[in-house]
Amino acid sequence: MLCGKTRCPITVKFHSKNKIQPLIDKLTIGGASPPSVFIGRYGYPKISIGPMIPPLMGDTSIIDTPEMWLDRSLDDIVDFRSMLIRGKHLVDIHDVESSNKIVEYTKELALSKNSVFTEAIFSKKPRGRIAFYDEAQPHGPTAPLKKFDITNPKYEQNIEKAYYDTDLKSREAVFNLYKKGVNISKIQRAFSVGAFGVKKFRRFVPTRWSITAVDSTLGLELLKKTKTNPWINEYRVYYHDQFDNRWAILMMPTKWMYELIEAWYPNTTWNPYGRGISIFNSYEFYKGRKTYAEIGGCYYSARFAANELLTKENRQAGVVVLREAHPGYIMPIGVWNVRESVRKALREPYQKFDTLDQALLFISSKMDIPLQRWIKNSAVLKDKLYQKRLEDF
Repeated sequence: MLCGKTRCPITVKFHSKNKIQPLIDKLTIGGASPPSVFIGRYGYPKISIGPMIPPLMGDTSIIDTPEMWLDRSLDDIVDFRSMLIRGKHLVDIHDVESSNKIVEYTKELALSKNSVFTEAIFSKKPRGRIAFYDEAQPHGPTAPLKKFDITNPKYEQNIEKAYYDTDLKSREAVFNLYKKGVNISKIQRAFSVGAFGVKKFRRFVPTRWSITAVDSTLGLELLKKTKTNPWINEYRVYYHDQFDNRWAILMMPTKWMYELIEAWYPNTTWNPYGRGISIFNSYEFYKGRKTYAEIGGCYYSARFAANELLTKENRQAGVVVLREAHPGYIMPIGVWNVRESVRKALREPYQKFDTLDQALLFISSKMDIPLQRWIKNSAVLKDKLYQKRLEDF
């Protein structure tokens, strides 16, 4: 307990690893892959690809479906993600059409609809810590693959259609699949194995990058419609609290502008040793931004979620997403947490206000950080509060 956190992340990882270690202390592992694959990024353009396999049978789909995780505890997520043993096989990013069986079966897994029986033979026993990322979902120990086999994969029908359409651009494929109701996580998985796009441009895409690429693509496509819609008629505040993360989403009756502000308390992922609260922000106004967001993939996940609601309502708004990450958020579990938390908040009833001051006062009653500090660290709120407009004269 020297870290000062309310719960110790080391002991959480230790207990999860102890549960799984006896099941994986061998060179051959068989189980029902959720289905799940992982495409690494180290050494790019020479990268490691391969399946992720739990030593379990039956329906394991929940292990790789983040859309189903918000009702689970952090311990649950660590437990079932630590079961995923990652096999590694080195390829070039251009090898998507390779006849190598490991490449072929990795792609088939990524396109599959349901859990698939998978057997892997490793050259070494799986070893290593449980890997936690700020953008990708965590996974368990890894090992180099000698070979692996899968049994009767059934492709997700809509993804299969996009895969065989080698003239369809990846942007169109991703958006069409979303409109047909395919889970974001399934689209991201297929995207990572180069399943979409004009054939000669298809590549393996590291899992971390594919997650942000899909969130960004969907957000931008929805934003085209958002920008043509009439403004909302009131100030709204949506609120959600989970995993010791507090979310307040402010929507304002203005043309499109957007900002994500994250406040990380001491002893959290992005502020492990600080004595004070660290605050980061990224933003865009109506014309958008041309550089990658400083705050990373979370920016694009939250932007997508906000536009999802606005396009559903045929409305336009200025959006500020505020996040307080408290010490109970003991380890990163992936950028999915941002997307699904904002989505969940926006499905709940909102508080309605006539003025921005009223909305901000309500936010200050829900968040611990003083209102003035949020404003000081916000480009959009400062613009709305202090920038003179023609109607002011």
